[in-house]
Order: sequence, then C-alpha cells, then structure tokens
Amino acid sequence: MPLTSRPLRKLGFLTIGLFDEADPRRGHESTLELIELGERLGFDSAWVRHRHLQYGISSPTAVLAAASQRTSRIELGTAVIPLGWENPLRLAEDLATVDILSGGRLNPGVSVGPPMHYERVKDALYPDTADREDFGYERVRRLLDFVRGAPATDFSGTEGFETFSDRVQPHSPGLGGRMWYGGGSLRSARWAGEHGMNFLTSSVVKAEESEDFAEIQLSHIRAFRAHHPDGERARVSQGLVVIPTDSASPEQRAKYEAYARARAPRTATPQGPARMMFAPDLVGTSAEIAERLHSHAAFREVDEVAFALPFTFEHEDYVQILTDIATELGPALGRRPAV
Repeated sequence: MPLTSRPLRKLGFLTIGLFDEADPRRGHESTLELIELGERLGFDSAWVRHRHLQYGISSPTAVLAAASQRTSRIELGTAVIPLGWENPLRLAEDLATVDILSGGRLNPGVSVGPPMHYERVKDALYPDTADREDFGYERVRRLLDFVRGAPATDFSGTEGFETFSDRVQPHSPGLGGRMWYGGGSLRSARWAGEHGMNFLTSSVVKAEESEDFAEIQLSHIRAFRAHHPDGERARVSQGLVVIPTDSASPEQRAKYEAYARARAPRTATPQGPARMMFAPDLVGTSAEIAERLHSHAAFREVDEVAFALPFTFEHEDYVQILTDIATELGPALGRRPAV
C-alpha cells in the first residue's frame, strides 16, 4: 500500500442536517446529537452544510452556537456558507460571536457566486439592489477584513450613554486564521492562497486541465500552497464521501452500495457547462477504503479530512458510519484518536 506523504493529523466529518418539514426540531436535534457523538468518538472537527429554501440547515451559525454549548473540544465548521446570501459585516458579527461562545473552536468555510436560482429569489433577497450586487471574491475580502479587525466605520467613541467601536464586536483575535475557502477551481485555489485562507476541497472540482479527479484536486492543492504565505504548511482539508461497512448490517450494506451505484454515472465524465467532476463515493470495509485513499494522489498531499456523510440516510446509519470512521478507518489511515 502506498504511504501518504503527510500523516493524517485531523479527522473530521461533514453533515447536511436534513429535517422533515413537519418536524424540523427532530432533524436539528439529530445534527446536534451527531456532533456530540463525534466529540465522544474523538473526531477533531464537525462541519455542517448550508442550504437555503430547502429542508437542511439554513443557519449554520445558529446550529453551531447550540453545538458549542453541548461540546467542549471538537472544532465546529461550515462547509460552506455561500456568501451571495450574506451581508459580510453582519456575518462577521455572527461568526465572531459563535467563536467566542465556543472558546475559539469555529472554522468558518465560505464560497462565492450568485445564490442558487438567483432569478427566482433575487426580489426577495435583494429587492432594491439585485442587479448591482457583487458575488465575486470582493465579498470574501470584505468578510475577511471585518473578521480580522479592519475598521467598519470611521466613528468610534462615546455618544450620550453609549460607546461605539469602529470594528466588528465582539472581536475574536484567532478567528481570522481559521477562515476557510471552499474551492473547486484553480482560480479559487490561487485566490484563497494569496489571501491567507485555509482551503477546503471536496468531492466536486472543475475539469479544467484534466478529466482525472485526483489529478485535478492535486493541482488545486499545489496551486493553493504555491500562492499561500505559509507554503507547504498551509492548511488543506479534503472532503470525500466515505461509507465504511465494518459494523453495518446486511441491510445497511445493501443500501449503501445501491446509493453509491446510483451516483456513480456522474463520476465518469465532466458534468454540465461548468464541466464539474464528481469523486466516486467510497463504500467498503475500512481497510478497503484506506487502500483506495492511500492511492489517491490528492489525499497523499493532505493531513486533514472532513469526510462527508451521505445526504439521505437515517440517524442510525450515521451513527454506524461515524463509529466505524473513528474506530476503524482513522486508525487504518495512521491517525491517533483525539483526547
């Protein structure tokens, strides 16, 4: 088995946090319970996806604020917040607040681009400025500036009985170094590196210079580090879908394999006008998955992962998968449990 050039240092997981429209509390409780379980199992980080006008987590900062009060060690991340839906100044306030509440455990991941189905939602989201909004990297830069303590106004001091700050409050000094960019293109990788962010690379990339997923992802990681002030020490986390079956029941194994088969056709060639490439879901024993990961060119370049949980499984399935990742797959990848 080929050895990874970077020993696995941080083991994380990512969940979408689905819920039933008729009982949204149950779904949110399930997400919080999985994060608590992740801490007990020794995971280093738990990440939540962001979904608007769907039956998933629409407010990850609120969910992670709750998670921060039910955990004490595990890092809490967003993968990712699409900034097209956000005001950077207000988001900076929310992120700093949750980071303070968590004791400095927040890892905000963000991305750029117009909101999904923008033509249908723009009148509700930006009724007066829809055609003037900038959904590019400048929106991320503004957020970074506010999080890192740049002035948001030219006024500070006392007015009457109130005291005002010229920068976002609360200010969390370490948060600026824990900002992540979720990117799937060379341009995004370079931009994130140039601006001193960390880099989230997932199971979706843009086929620009190749149609081999691992080769594309490897090129993004290397481009990011080549443009980052920290060079080879710059943080990258890989987020593939892994489904270990070590303790799964026969029924669970059959469901997992059917899930992966149904999604496999999209991994063969680039999809759509943007030429997006999808990584295959990795289903099997932890030993089998570890062997496939060790042969993955991009995995060999990272020492952090946030394995993605499948979208539509049951809570009990996620418990089994997380338990196997922590107790079987992590050790098979050479990772020591967090304490």
